[in-house]
Amino acid sequence: MILKGSQRGNAAKLARHLMNVQDNEHVELHELRGFISDEQLLDALLEAQAVAKGTRCQQHLFSLSLNPPEGERVDVATFESAIELAEQKLGLDGHPRAIVFHEKEGRRHAHAVWSRIDAETMTAKNMPFFKRRLMEVSKELYLQNGWEMPKGMIDQSLRNPLNFTRAEWQQAKRALGDPQLIKAMFKQAWQSSDNAETLKAALEEKGFYLARGDRRGVVAVDYQGEIYALARWSGVKSKDVSARMPDADKLPSVQERRTEIAKRMGERLSKYTLEVNQAYFKQHPTLEFKRTQAVERHRAERKVLDEMQRARWDKETAARAARLPTGVGGLWSRITGKYSKIRTQNEMETWQCYMRDQAERDNLVARQLDERQQLQRAIKQMREKRSKDIADLHLEASAYLMMERGHAATAKVHEDLGKQSETQQNKKSRERDHSRGSGPDFNP
Repeated sequence: MILKGSQRGNAAKLARHLMNVQDNEHVELHELRGFISDEQLLDALLEAQAVAKGTRCQQHLFSLSLNPPEGERVDVATFESAIELAEQKLGLDGHPRAIVFHEKEGRRHAHAVWSRIDAETMTAKNMPFFKRRLMEVSKELYLQNGWEMPKGMIDQSLRNPLNFTRAEWQQAKRALGDPQLIKAMFKQAWQSSDNAETLKAALEEKGFYLARGDRRGVVAVDYQGEIYALARWSGVKSKDVSARMPDADKLPSVQERRTEIAKRMGERLSKYTLEVNQAYFKQHPTLEFKRTQAVERHRAERKVLDEMQRARWDKETAARAARLPTGVGGLWSRITGKYSKIRTQNEMETWQCYMRDQAERDNLVARQLDERQQLQRAIKQMREKRSKDIADLHLEASAYLMMERGHAATAKVHEDLGKQSETQQNKKSRERDHSRGSGPDFNP
């Protein structure tokens, strides 16, 4: 469970943030302890602020957020235990405290707020090294609950601050096609044409554009800026190319072709980006409508459960109160000890009823979270697909900007692949040397 804490003031702003139902699908004020006000969070925090005016403390509140691991089902008791543990570590035990639960996108997290002011001494609790202490509590919670601990929490050097995806899609589009197929295509285009215009049309149909080479005469440039010598790839002699294309010196240069292709591909990529966004905004309202409907239905279900539990609680409380004898009988029952037994029984039943109601709420919340998480997975997949498609198109666009500057769109990819291949070869060589050095080599 990730714990993030901060010292702060401005009680009204914090209360509005914690009770914000616009950005959160469900908000529940779970506990107010140590305040005169026991119903409204705003009144409780303003009360703490009023007490703080008797001191010089500006940041009189300590706010803590508790975020469980994604995919883990955490009940109220586990949150309460985590808050108690943090309270002890921070030295805030006995201070006025508020607990609020938030639910959003199928996940549940909690917020706890303490007043740092000791009302008896009118001093603020000092909070040295609270981040380190919260980190210790967080590790302890991961171990206690058997959750997989993040690598960055095990070893700070393994922390990944941004965690951007690699350009795997860009590399998949590099020009590393089968040479035999490419050569067959060139030969087919050469054999099916009898002049420069038909040869040009046949090659452009396959995505290759003729250009004037520096030393290789006529060349073809593909859509990624790679260069192919026409004579060699077509399997003919240079004089045959000169005969077929007598005006080769009038062809655009390689860089002019690359610039032309880059501009055309840039326009195409812009069109693709628009199509990706249109598809996303077409699907988004449907899922958003489902999300809104689910949130409204879940709120209604929780309201029905709250009303049912409240009515049942009042009825059970009245029944327990009716057991206690009154008048002369009540006095006699106190003398005989019967009154004490009935009161003990009532207290036990009250606790059992409280635990029953809490279990019912936990089960309802867990069921609704499961349903909400299924919908959130669809929303997340849609968002990730859009982000990935847009990122891929941006990578493509940056490659074509390189083409306009005189490089093939695959130049950087080839360079990265070469370094990667060299690294892998060195690694294999070291492993081979190590294996040979660990024992006799019986190979002839």
